[in-house]
Amino acid sequence: MSRRPLSILALSLALAFAGAASAPAFAANAVAADAPAVQRDLRASYTKYEYRIPMRDGTRLFTVVYVPKDGSKSYPFLINRTPYSAGVYADGELRYGEDWYPTSIGPSKEFEDAGYIFVKQDVRGRYMSEGKWQEMTPHLKAQRAAGEGQESQDMYDTMEWLLKHVPNNNGKAGIYGISYPGFYTSASIIDSHPSIKAASPQAPVTDLFMGDDSYHGGAFMLAANFGFYANFVEQKNPTTGPKSRERFDYGASDAYDFYLRHLTMPNILATLTDGQRAYLAPTIEHDTYDQFWQTRDISRHLKGVKAAVLSVGGWFDAEDPQGPFTTYQAVKKFNPTTFSGLVMGPWVHGGWARYDGQQLGHVRFDSKTGEYFRTQIQFPFFEQHLKGVKPARPIAEVTVFETGSNVWRQYTAWPPAPAKARMLYLAPGGKLSWTQPAAGADYDEYVSDPKKPVPYIGYPSLGVPQEYMVSDQRFAATRPDVLTYQSDVLEEDVTIAGPVTPKLFVSTTGTDADWVVKLIDVYPNEYPSGERGPRGKDVGAPETSLAGFQQLVRGNPLRGKFRNSFEKPEPFVPGKIEAISYHLGDVNHTFRRGHRIMVQVQSSWFPLIDLNPQTFTSIPKARPEDFKAATQRVYHAAQTPSGLQLMVMPAH
Repeated sequence: MSRRPLSILALSLALAFAGAASAPAFAANAVAADAPAVQRDLRASYTKYEYRIPMRDGTRLFTVVYVPKDGSKSYPFLINRTPYSAGVYADGELRYGEDWYPTSIGPSKEFEDAGYIFVKQDVRGRYMSEGKWQEMTPHLKAQRAAGEGQESQDMYDTMEWLLKHVPNNNGKAGIYGISYPGFYTSASIIDSHPSIKAASPQAPVTDLFMGDDSYHGGAFMLAANFGFYANFVEQKNPTTGPKSRERFDYGASDAYDFYLRHLTMPNILATLTDGQRAYLAPTIEHDTYDQFWQTRDISRHLKGVKAAVLSVGGWFDAEDPQGPFTTYQAVKKFNPTTFSGLVMGPWVHGGWARYDGQQLGHVRFDSKTGEYFRTQIQFPFFEQHLKGVKPARPIAEVTVFETGSNVWRQYTAWPPAPAKARMLYLAPGGKLSWTQPAAGADYDEYVSDPKKPVPYIGYPSLGVPQEYMVSDQRFAATRPDVLTYQSDVLEEDVTIAGPVTPKLFVSTTGTDADWVVKLIDVYPNEYPSGERGPRGKDVGAPETSLAGFQQLVRGNPLRGKFRNSFEKPEPFVPGKIEAISYHLGDVNHTFRRGHRIMVQVQSSWFPLIDLNPQTFTSIPKARPEDFKAATQRVYHAAQTPSGLQLMVMPAH
């Protein structure tokens, strides 16, 4: 559910169903319709129909069907269910009607050329569909309000109707979607209709509190959620949606200044209208892993899945990085005879759907990884299960792109069996070591001031730049409130593949604290230059040197009060040393020979995550006087060794 302000980039991703893929969940928000409509050859090969398909409770779901004109053969269905509109964005507006065609349909051009019956549906309660929309529709609910439904039942009823009313179908169906439509893909295959043979949840929103859009390590993902919900609002449906969208006026050139000026969550929420707060406020008020979140975790219900499942994600997805892993593992656990595959590439949220995937910001991947996925993995997967076309090469259970070395790898499971846990210790003098320190200073400390928080990027931005996931960290390394540890220059490649787990001994003079850990790849002091633009006859802007570049590989916070339980927060006792351990995220990266490994530790990451007042309290209700500076210590003595547990692959 990519939750970021509606920008040109977000809009382009929102239009991905026509031309590449369905709208990235929240980033695209409500205008996530098909690509800009142009009169072109699509009309010559496909006929568009619009239907209102009745569900078992009488609610009708608005469904658009594109049928190949060639009726001499049968075709499988390829379905996309979305909260972002099944309409077509054309002439600056969202359009419904059978006369409006997108430029292209399906996940990629290969599908359109091969021939599929493409189906796009407004989910219950959104746009032209009837019923009541629910955030992450709970699969089980003791009592449903009028108009509420269950996604797997809605999919089952839709499938029954399509099979009976759309001619020339071959009796098979596939379903796919990115982000929020990825959630609907997962939710639709529980106790799935037998005709659904293949499903691909891509960047699926899976458990909003546990590492997807809303919370990471118990810290609220402030900037992305605020930007998303400023545009994703309640609807009086059926509706074709607003004719235009207004941008939120931050009254600042940098989101850092906007959020810091308002400081508290009540003040920040007060800048929104009642309609904009309607969906956002509950996600803030429920600031522990309570029933609100647990009932919306779709992974625990992924049972009775009959379709082959291919979960897809990006290593640098800022919105739903955890969903693909959780979905892959849940399908595998609950459905041992069903194929559960995983693909992870060097992509941002939905980047595999339309980008080349050769580069992200200054970081290069050397080949068109997006094109490789679309043609060599995604298309063959659906062709195999929906048309019986044997792929040129069997699709592995796990296909991942190893960044750093920039190679595709295939494994039989994730994490790979050869990867072994190994501790990389924080050591005195800002060093990293594979051996536990035996002597030296006991700890490092810094003062964390919530009124002077550490930014998450080194440049101004109102949105959440997708580049931040690999952004240069040199701006943070020089701050006094950031601890920096660095290895010696590596004499051999070090490849990690699997979860990264910080294990720290810490203390604070406050009663709560955030602990943000960042794993970084430090480039050599001599490194090939990046691309250079034309300078003309004037003095140009300084060029960014990749020599010494500190590439973020993975970073995430832990809100300290959740160190023992995400359901029952506990205060810190000032000065008391405590052990913390948490999931930083999964990584497949090679630190090359000549590079260094770096770890940074800090207590704010603003405004990517909300501010911790460093006073134990309900942060949504925190007052300005609750925000206090505190001294944080990270210990690395023999009795209190801190470090990162990495899953290290054997040397080649």
